[in-house]
This record gives sequence, C-alpha cells and structure tokens, in this order.
Amino acid sequence: MTTSKIFFIFFLSILLFSCGPSKKEMAVERIQMAHDTYEKGDTTMALQQVDSVSILYGEEIQQKEDAQNFRKQIYGDILFRKQDELDTINSRISDVEKLFITEKTPYDRYRQYIYKRQDAEKRWNKSYIQVHLDERGSLYISSNYYGENWLNHTSIRVYDNDIQTKTDSVPLSSPLNHHSDFLNIKWEKVSYTNGDDNGVIKFIADNADKKLKAVFIGSRYYYIILEEYDKQAMKEALILSKLLKRKISLESDIKNLRDINN
Repeated sequence: MTTSKIFFIFFLSILLFSCGPSKKEMAVERIQMAHDTYEKGDTTMALQQVDSVSILYGEEIQQKEDAQNFRKQIYGDILFRKQDELDTINSRISDVEKLFITEKTPYDRYRQYIYKRQDAEKRWNKSYIQVHLDERGSLYISSNYYGENWLNHTSIRVYDNDIQTKTDSVPLSSPLNHHSDFLNIKWEKVSYTNGDDNGVIKFIADNADKKLKAVFIGSRYYYIILEEYDKQAMKEALILSKLLKRKISLESDIKNLRDINN
C-alpha cells in the first residue's frame, strides 16, 4: 500500500470519528427520547432512559442535572396521581364502612370489621355463614352451626342448581374447628382462613342475586338457605377488602416516592 493511500485512510478515519455526535449531544438526545417516551405514556421506559444518562454520560454535568430534574418531575407526577387515587379510595372506604361495625378487642391484633346484619349477638341461635374482615383487608369466612345434636362438620358447600363451590376441610382436631354446648344446645364454628374458603366468598358475592343454599358437611348433612343480608355481607366485605388493600399499597408507594424525591 502506498504512502498516499495510508494517509488517505488515516485522514478519513479521523474525519469520520470527528463527525460523530459528542457525548454531550448523545446525552441531550437521550433526555429528549425520555421526554418523548413519557409523553407516549411509557413511564418505565422514560425512567430507564433518564437513569442511563448518569450511567453513560456522568461527566456531562449539565445533562446529568437535566436528567435528574426530569426524573424528579416524573416521580412528582406519579406521586400526584397516586395521592389523587388515595383520596378517592378513602372516600369509597368511608361510604362502605357505614355498613360495618368496627371493634378491636384485647384478643385482636388488628381492627375488625363486622357487617351490621351479621352481629354475632343477634345470630347466636342461628346457623349461618359469617364473613370476617380486618383493617389489612384480610378476609375469611366461618360456618356457624346451632342445633340440638352434634354435627361435627369440617366443610361447607354453597350451591344453586348446577353451580357450586366447596371449602377445604378443617379437621375436628384443629383449633379452627371449635365446639361448645350449653343446656343441651350445640354450637360449632369452623373458620376457613388462609384461603381455605377455596373461593366461596367470591362465589357468594358473584351470585348474590341467586337463591343460594349451603350444606354443612360432617357426620351428617345440614342444609340452610342463605339470607339476603348474609349474601350482601360477602359482597360488601369483598369490596371493602379490596379497597383496604389498595389503600395500604398506595400509602406505601406514596411514602417511597416522597423518600425518592427528598
């Protein structure tokens, strides 16, 4: 290869290299891409673009500062939206809470919500399905049997015509399967916690307009027809449970966002 050709190649390489964008220009372009992406509604990608500026072009002080300011703006917008949603959630909770009695006994770690029509003192001599809800949004049901003879039931099945669902079984030996008696009257209470309701709560809530029946399954079968207010209790408790869980999630997100922006 001649000297002139070598010189030409060397000169061309320098020219091409010098014509490429500078790190400052690439940083500016990446910030603009973050703005464009955010305007299209992709918050996650916009934040990734912004964060990459500090990683790739950290020596460009002005662009790094611009990226950080835009990052704060994004988190500020997210914070505003979540706070707005929390206000709405709190308003809805206040409305639904009117249907419940709240209490916290020395035996309760969390505040309990009791559907007003399911107050145990009013139902002591009835067989029914009760919904239990606490301030965390934790939800479960219990089957309460009242009668002259032991049923020793371990599960329940709820049904109407060709639709049905059944809880998991809670053994008689379990502390969640409680028995008591007084003056030859028997009481049994089986609690289906930690998902042992097996979807019964949602089934009742979704089919509250139907004439649902339940069978208590033990040494024999015992049938009841669900009262309208018991079905409504499941429906309202499920709504309140979701609202309470969303409230807790939003409050956590808002705290984290405020810490990020400080």
